[in-house]
Amino acid sequence: MYPRCSLAAGAIALMAAFPVMAAESEAETIVVTATRQAQRANELLADVSVISREEIEAAGQSSLPELLARQPGIEFTQSGSAGSTSSLFIRGTNSEHTLVLIDGMRVNSATLGTTALSRIPLAQVDRIEILRGPASSLYGSEAIGGVIQIFTRQGSGPAAFNLEAAYGSDATQKLSAGVSGQNEGWKYSLQAAYDDTNGFSNIRNKNNNSYNPDDDGFRDKSFSGNLAYRFNNDHEIGLNTFSSDGSNDYDGGYKASATKDYRNDIRVSSYSLYSRNRILPDWQSTVRLGRGTDDAFYYVDGVKASSVRTDQDQFSWQNDIALPLGKALLAAEWLRQDVEATQQYDKTERTIKSLLAGWGASAGNHRWQFNARHDDISQTGSKTTGSAAYGYQISDAFRAHASYGTAYKAPSMNDLYYPYMPYMGQGNPDLKPEYAHNREFALHYEAGPHAASVTYFHNRIDDLIQWEETPAGSWFYVPQNVSSARITGWSLAYKGSFGPLSLRAAIDLQDPRNTETDNLLTRRARKHANVGADYMTGAWTFGGEVVSSGERYNDVANTVRLGGYTLLNLTANYRIDRNVSLFARINNVFDKQYELVDDYGTAGVNGMVGIRYQPK
Repeated sequence: MYPRCSLAAGAIALMAAFPVMAAESEAETIVVTATRQAQRANELLADVSVISREEIEAAGQSSLPELLARQPGIEFTQSGSAGSTSSLFIRGTNSEHTLVLIDGMRVNSATLGTTALSRIPLAQVDRIEILRGPASSLYGSEAIGGVIQIFTRQGSGPAAFNLEAAYGSDATQKLSAGVSGQNEGWKYSLQAAYDDTNGFSNIRNKNNNSYNPDDDGFRDKSFSGNLAYRFNNDHEIGLNTFSSDGSNDYDGGYKASATKDYRNDIRVSSYSLYSRNRILPDWQSTVRLGRGTDDAFYYVDGVKASSVRTDQDQFSWQNDIALPLGKALLAAEWLRQDVEATQQYDKTERTIKSLLAGWGASAGNHRWQFNARHDDISQTGSKTTGSAAYGYQISDAFRAHASYGTAYKAPSMNDLYYPYMPYMGQGNPDLKPEYAHNREFALHYEAGPHAASVTYFHNRIDDLIQWEETPAGSWFYVPQNVSSARITGWSLAYKGSFGPLSLRAAIDLQDPRNTETDNLLTRRARKHANVGADYMTGAWTFGGEVVSSGERYNDVANTVRLGGYTLLNLTANYRIDRNVSLFARINNVFDKQYELVDDYGTAGVNGMVGIRYQPK
């Protein structure tokens, strides 16, 4: 175990070492995801990170999962080259325990329960808000580990074009272009992007039945558009759209075809219409209607072998009401998930009807936030979740908060209704939702250009769904509510600057365990960290980061060990003028050989150079 008391004491001492100044940067950052209402970051009673467009541009050729994994409390795995299956773990929870939203819309697969993160290009993203900790009392199912909300690029100011082109290792090409602006009440943005790479072989082990030495490439075309009209300060209507269509090659498994030509096409898309209206001076109403889609096709030797599509129709009516003390939230939501697949599911549709309420306020140095939500889920009953948080402003620079919250994840459609397949398995319609209880304590420091935090969390998840071999030795698997997990840990974060030097750090120490077996949860490390720095001198900006992770286990029994690793990445940017810049990035400088998933390859040393036109 790690020394908890000394760790917390060291973090507090580190915070105290910074000079106390007016907390400007955090006060200027507005966050929506933490409470579903706009709030200053330095007033939140939750563990939140915001990734700006500037940070996204500095990420170079990195994918969305790689960028997210540089934030506190987040790990990721990927089964090979670009576009391959990836998993994201927030605070040691399962990948299905993270809710991903694009402009407020769910885009996950209802059959798998996860989101195709590789199909969300960073070229389309304006900012990302990450909420760590249980959030089902605000967002419903899946939000056990947290919520990641992705906002596509928006329009503001005079009409402006942007353009970016880059080329890198493995014949990687990236192109993006767009236009955005604002005029007489109208705001608009249109962005298109194209990514292409030869990649590398997903499987590196010649003893693996899936081994195929050819490169596994990835191609993706994406589009986003946003249009809004503001009649006046009290009334606005708008449209948000996003679509990404990607295709990746992968290595086949047992009884692979002679040519081993396997391809996976996935299209992720969303659109929504909204109307935001101030009905009374203290009452703002927001109505949103839309659809999120995950559409996947699997090909063998150029012939479609199977397909599965999830459509999620979504409606929400949120009311923000200013009270004599604080602000209230009252909302109703409706979600319909529909599955269309080549396999014959017993049931292909379910609905979730939801009511939620919240109240947040402050008095003097005290702050509090309460939320409750009731979800009525067709076929699997109903779930009620809640959260309560209290914060205290210790001084101008220091604040603390404590919270307790519950969360749940409804069984996926595969868990419930996967059709009978010999030597594979079958769904179980009697499954119960997974349910979590989380306690959290945090200390924050914000002063001038410095922001630091230390957070302790304790999360217990019951009725975890696990596919078990039934009976033993039959090679036939059925999901059961047979497991539970206890995840405890510390998360430390810092961002700050000293003149031209900017520093950032995220260090996580956690103990994610299956309480039935006392084994570590698969592919999750007890220690992982990311430390980075950027230095500006004249027209140049030089940067570097160290990404480090401890050992993990690839299997439930903890018999297949994945070694720890440390990677060094370097960046450089040269500003030709106010709007045009050249950029370069080198990842894995020392060509470290490591694995995120057993037998699956990872990128060696790789780089990219490019040019960007972005009016300021």
